Amino acid sequence: MKKKKIPDNCSVETKLVRGGRLQSDAGETSEALFLNSSFSYETAEDGEKRFSGEIEGFKYGRYSHPNLAMLEERLSLMEGAEACVVTGSGMSAMFAALMCQLKTGDHVVASSVLFSSCNYIITQILPRFGISYTLVETGDTEGWKQAITAKTACVFIETPANPTLELVDIAFVSSLCEANNACLIVDNVFATPLLQSPLKLGADVVMYSTTKHLDGQGRTLGGAVLGNKKFIDETLLPFVRHTGPHMSQFNAWLLLKSLETLHLRIERHCQNAEKIAAALDGHQAISRLIYPGLPSHPQYEIAKKQMSGGGAIIAFEIKGGKKSAFKFMNSLKIIDISNNLGNAKSIITHPASTTHASLGAENLKKIGISDSLLRLSVGIENADDLIRDILGALAAI
Repeated sequence: MKKKKIPDNCSVETKLVRGGRLQSDAGETSEALFLNSSFSYETAEDGEKRFSGEIEGFKYGRYSHPNLAMLEERLSLMEGAEACVVTGSGMSAMFAALMCQLKTGDHVVASSVLFSSCNYIITQILPRFGISYTLVETGDTEGWKQAITAKTACVFIETPANPTLELVDIAFVSSLCEANNACLIVDNVFATPLLQSPLKLGADVVMYSTTKHLDGQGRTLGGAVLGNKKFIDETLLPFVRHTGPHMSQFNAWLLLKSLETLHLRIERHCQNAEKIAAALDGHQAISRLIYPGLPSHPQYEIAKKQMSGGGAIIAFEIKGGKKSAFKFMNSLKIIDISNNLGNAKSIITHPASTTHASLGAENLKKIGISDSLLRLSVGIENADDLIRDILGALAAI
């Protein structure tokens, strides 16, 4: 296979379309789909040399395959990372990024507002292996200083957080990690690599659920972990290869096609979200509106510092509690009720009863997820149609 290289000075839009392409002798213009699990060698000696690393080449689908290799390079080019590993889901990416480097006796620090499965891994699974943890409120400067110590091996943050859109100052936390030799892992799902660049802000590792905006069509599950080549090759890859969470060929191929339009979709997502946030600002049926692109966001200055846009997610609380929130959701005519996000189609979610229900009422209250909080993943439909749909549903309550 031939590698189709592009100039290093190409823009991210070009990298998303052409980065990482491998072309067979057939000369296909669209990346081919390789549905095979293993590879053969011209000679036994070639097989030995591939496994020893003396020569390049694919060995086994659990290690890598052409579709995986193309996707990993394209994601690396997009992120500005030295290397990437993609996995079968966002949660497998998050788990691998932590467990590949943790051992009994280590300490982990994380932001208090996390996706429920991330919270479960840190607070329930890691302690089973003798790994302690500390959760810190996103804006608690002193809390971060006290929590991150010489005993801390990893720090895991979501920013913006799911679902409250709280922000963590990446550069600030990075400085604490550097001083204590801790690895900073940033879940960049909500911002996407087009709105926020954690590695440039000092993060060591950035991860994604590619299921969300990177796919953008609600078709595939996937995850990605990006960082420097030494971490990927020497720490993460051995863990992934032996535990087996790699992405399928078909999903990798689909994501390659999705990335070609990511910059166009994110631009439209954000334009729509800004218009909807402006339309909801001050609405009498809403007690609290949360959007990083609005000056009313309590961490607006951090958003301006580390994000190039407000993003595609809006959170808001409906007056009247859960009953009113459900009535609002049931009155929508266009927007879907679902637990997913990052789709081309707009989606409304009630986190307290779905995505974060497993945290329990006490923990939900502690981190600000009320029965009236809704998370809106804004799609790429016509913004005026979405605003009419939302305002009509608000009028119904």
